[in-house]
Amino acid sequence: MRRDLNRPKGPGAAVLWDLLTFEHLMTSQVIHVIYWAGLALIALGAFGTIGAAVGVAIRDPFPFGLLLAIPVVIGGLLVMSALILLWRSFCEFYVAIFKISEDLAVLRADVERERLTRASN
Repeated sequence: MRRDLNRPKGPGAAVLWDLLTFEHLMTSQVIHVIYWAGLALIALGAFGTIGAAVGVAIRDPFPFGLLLAIPVVIGGLLVMSALILLWRSFCEFYVAIFKISEDLAVLRADVERERLTRASN
């Protein structure tokens, strides 16, 4: 049976306690920050693709540059869309894993509480 840890009282001490122990998982908040940072990088890639296509269209003579730039923009946006979906699914996978971990911790606490109730009767 696990023994209960003595949590310190006070707002600052509770936050520090959560950082130093693994009683409360903070990964779901960190995953949200990582998700938005990844989306920002993907958006930068999309803007780079559009910029490259505009550069090709401006540099080359009119019909050839434009004919080359349009498929580059469409292909780049399709690739960026696929990257957004993959990044979202990757982050959701990790959130789901940590939610399962939290649910298992609650189930473990329920089982221990039930064992203590049976032992005291």
